[in-house]
Amino acid sequence: MGEKKAKKEITPRRRFFTDIAYGVGLSAMGGLLWAGYTNKAKSSPLVLRPPASVEEDDFLKLCIKCGLCVEACRNRPSNIDKETGEAKKPTLKLAKAEDDITIGTPFFTPRDIPCFMCDDIPCVPVCPSGALDITKVTNPKSGELDITMMDMGLAVVDPNSCIAFWGIQCDACYRACPLMDVAIKLEYGRNERTGKHAFLKPVVSMNDCTGCGLCEQACVTEKAAIFILPRDVALGKPGDHYVKGWDKKDQQRVENRVESDVTTHNKRSEKKPEDYLNMGVEY
Repeated sequence: MGEKKAKKEITPRRRFFTDIAYGVGLSAMGGLLWAGYTNKAKSSPLVLRPPASVEEDDFLKLCIKCGLCVEACRNRPSNIDKETGEAKKPTLKLAKAEDDITIGTPFFTPRDIPCFMCDDIPCVPVCPSGALDITKVTNPKSGELDITMMDMGLAVVDPNSCIAFWGIQCDACYRACPLMDVAIKLEYGRNERTGKHAFLKPVVSMNDCTGCGLCEQACVTEKAAIFILPRDVALGKPGDHYVKGWDKKDQQRVENRVESDVTTHNKRSEKKPEDYLNMGVEY
């Protein structure tokens, strides 16, 4: 057998270019992985942001992930552990990879730690980028911060799992609400099943709920029967061709609408009432 060929010596120049190619490959792979993660995180529609956050797409562009809002976040002085005397963890936290939210951006989970609606809203003024827009929580008349203008989401009640809808007396969410009898009211109804007891069902006011999540944390069921969702998830959208004629704000919503071929008319609409009133159901 012939002698084995000697291994080709790797010169410093060859090693230099090999290392460059290796580094470029790793960078490209990292970029692809990061892009994939970012797209996945952006697709999460249920993330709850701090008070005065701008729209999610704009928030992700403006937020510089500095963490100042998280550092400024605090629970009220009354929210102190009586056993240890230490303040509990703040509401806001910065997203990690396992959170399925863009890394480094602030969010909160109401069931764990809700927003306690501090009067001075300390998390907002410290934002240096405009991701938290202080004008959204500033009363235009007084020029002062107004916690009732906070809008982090909307509380939604699941009537199937809320025990108040079963006829069991429970007002945990109602009493936990910082805007009690405004954002959440109890609606009285007679329990026809027993004929003796009354229903006291929690009803959320869409215009007053701030999405703080205190109701969700207070809910007594194993999985909260009242929970906070981003408004664009919690609410439907009627479209620009439906307008509340008695509501000036709603008229402003559609003042720039463009006429389209959207219509509620169908073949049945072409008939006269007398043509189908005495007939069976036809569609």
